[in-house]
Amino acid sequence: MKLRSIVEMQLLAGLPLLWSPCAASADIPRLGAVEVVESVNNLVGIADSASEGARVREQLQARPIYRPGEILESVPGLIITQHSGEGKANQYFLRGFNLDHGTDLAITVDGIPVNMRTHGHGQGWADLNFLIPELVGDLQYRKGPYFAEEGDFAAAGAARLGLLNSLPRGVAEVGVGNHGYRRALIAGSPEFADGRFLYALELYHNDGPWTNPDDFRKLNAVLRYSEGTATNGFNVTAMAYHGKWDSTDQIPGRAVASGQIGRLDAIDPTDGGRSHRYAISAAWRRTHPTGNTEASAYVVHSNLNLFSNFTYFLVDPVNGDQFEQKDRRVMSGFNLQHSWTTRLGGFDVENRVGTQMRNDNISVGLFNTRAQQRLSTTREDHAVETSAAVYLQSSVQLAQKVRTVAGARADFYRAEVTSDTAANSGKSNDRIVSPKLGLIFGPWAKTEYYLNYGHGFHSNDVRGTTITVDPASGAAASKVPLLVRAKGYEAGVRTEIIPRLQSTFSVFRLDLDSELLFVGDAGTTEASRPSRRTGFELSNLYTPTPWLLLDADLAYSRARFTNSDPAGSRVPGAVEGVATFTATVDHVGPYYGSVRARYFGPRSLIEDNSVRSPSTTLVSGRIGYKFDKRVRVQLDVLNLLDRRSSQIDYFYESQLRGEAAPVADRHFHPVESRSFRAALIADL
Repeated sequence: MKLRSIVEMQLLAGLPLLWSPCAASADIPRLGAVEVVESVNNLVGIADSASEGARVREQLQARPIYRPGEILESVPGLIITQHSGEGKANQYFLRGFNLDHGTDLAITVDGIPVNMRTHGHGQGWADLNFLIPELVGDLQYRKGPYFAEEGDFAAAGAARLGLLNSLPRGVAEVGVGNHGYRRALIAGSPEFADGRFLYALELYHNDGPWTNPDDFRKLNAVLRYSEGTATNGFNVTAMAYHGKWDSTDQIPGRAVASGQIGRLDAIDPTDGGRSHRYAISAAWRRTHPTGNTEASAYVVHSNLNLFSNFTYFLVDPVNGDQFEQKDRRVMSGFNLQHSWTTRLGGFDVENRVGTQMRNDNISVGLFNTRAQQRLSTTREDHAVETSAAVYLQSSVQLAQKVRTVAGARADFYRAEVTSDTAANSGKSNDRIVSPKLGLIFGPWAKTEYYLNYGHGFHSNDVRGTTITVDPASGAAASKVPLLVRAKGYEAGVRTEIIPRLQSTFSVFRLDLDSELLFVGDAGTTEASRPSRRTGFELSNLYTPTPWLLLDADLAYSRARFTNSDPAGSRVPGAVEGVATFTATVDHVGPYYGSVRARYFGPRSLIEDNSVRSPSTTLVSGRIGYKFDKRVRVQLDVLNLLDRRSSQIDYFYESQLRGEAAPVADRHFHPVESRSFRAALIADL
């Protein structure tokens, strides 16, 4: 696969350039500068840290994925799993975190935040089921709290997905496979007036291998109008998503070992959910003689009704422990940023200043249910959470081989909770200032060195900032702070000293004042103890020939609580070792394909490390044939070796029907058995 430059790929796709270009003088290297580099991964002399990078459409489209969220596994060291029905948000693992559904990984799509704060199921909920992979033009990622543009949930990292303004050609696709897989897609971008319309419609169904089929049905639609270029233009976009599914949630290991159920069975076959998301957004960009200005705004309406049963008959031996989590919200906000270059004190300086605002109007509830029918209400709340941020960042070329990037970010939060329990109603306010600093040395012999330091944060569920009474037990409850500080350090190197091989290596440390942990028997996240993560990451991209691309990544992290507790110091579920290898072949006559191996290492499931999860190694592949320039057929095989592993593991107490007392056990969600997916694709 021969890769084009960042600039070429982005301009051809009609995308904004990677980060903001400035037209002034400047010996200051920056992402998106007019200098054409050899490939999208060639960021020597451009990037501000060893752990940031980008992927373009050709790379993202080349590998098979089981679910849309797995497009993010292009980020080195990031693992995407699922512990329930396919309509639920994915589970994310990165840099020593079990990020649950997105607690410390900030995800945006076209500038719209995906992470939901004060969510019914868990803080940071990031559901990507509305994403149509064929419309994604680029992926930009940054790890660590070192970047002024990144705010809430970005302590471990941030991933920005950009949608295309237009397709190179229209596309129609029909896909079929085992386990009830069906998919139909049509998309195009005809010219209209002075611009283009981009339209896409996706119909999707999947049962999965489960004894109780997921019966996941979703509808996605996108309509966008755009005018102008990547640096001088605008777009207006409407998106709609509907999903409905049944769930096979995690199951207790003892029930499988005893033969009570099979590994693809469910304890409560009535679990499931339904959701929708409607979004309208607009973006505008203008380039000036000395810089550029970008603005965007969005309104999102979303709804989720999620039915889960993790403890079976522990709480209610008659009706069972199924509960419903409801989340309905309207989220709105805008982003405004201006970049410019100048000379100050004899130095070339690139400046960036911006502001971000967001408001969430949220109705959230927790109910006891049986077969998705409400029996009683645990709590219902209405919350309004508003935030505003300003940031400034300056890059200074101190010498030919020395550059600094310094910045700061100030965030202000205000929240009001109206609860059905009056004692839990109230208001809360918080603010936080996050300094950032980076030192970049080189390049020497196509090698650059980085030192980074920065503060970041994540927000807590605002209901926890006003709570005084536990709504389930009536006992007194302790409040949590609204904003929790993170502090990170990183040293790294990026090199291309070997021809056609681009490598990065980084070591990092990240301290959190309070950990956000997933509580398996409650189905939510809660604030926990302070923690520290240390680790390293190695990433390699090698193009030995124009038709072969090799991608190999390795990461290891150590996560520990930093305060003393008899329970132990391990952070439950924290990812340790991760390794991936991908080989992609194209331009070999009419054939193309890829193979990918992913290793997801064992994790401690309890603070004293006495219970650990098994590791999971999966191999997936694709082979395709091009009949001509417009028609091709491809076959994806997921879990090629049909490994009987687990997607996710937890350790907590549950009680099955007939058991006299609760049992502490490992609960797991199996990896989906081997899946075949064939697609006929025609360019229109």
